[in-house]
Amino acid sequence: MSSTMPSLSVTETAGCVRLQLGQFARGEGATLQEAADDLIDRLLGLVMAFRSTGFTSSRELRTELETMEFLFELGVIAASGGDIRARVFG
Repeated sequence: MSSTMPSLSVTETAGCVRLQLGQFARGEGATLQEAADDLIDRLLGLVMAFRSTGFTSSRELRTELETMEFLFELGVIAASGGDIRARVFG
C-alpha cells in the first residue's frame, strides 16, 4: 500500500504550533513535538472510528478517494500494532 500523502503544513502563532494534515486533521501544542503528538492522537481516533464503523458519503459531500485510501492505510498500520508516525511524517 502506498497512497498519496495529503499536504502537511506547520504554522506558529502566539506560542502555539499547529500541524495541519490536508483538510481533515490537525494537531496543536506549545512545541512541534506536542503538536505532532496531538495530530497522531487525533488521526488514530479518526482512522480507528473509520475502521470500526465504515464510511459512507452523500452526494453533497465529495469524498476524495486519495484521502480515504490514506486513512485506510493508516488504519491498517495501527490495527496491526504499527506506529503511524513513520507514514505521516516520513
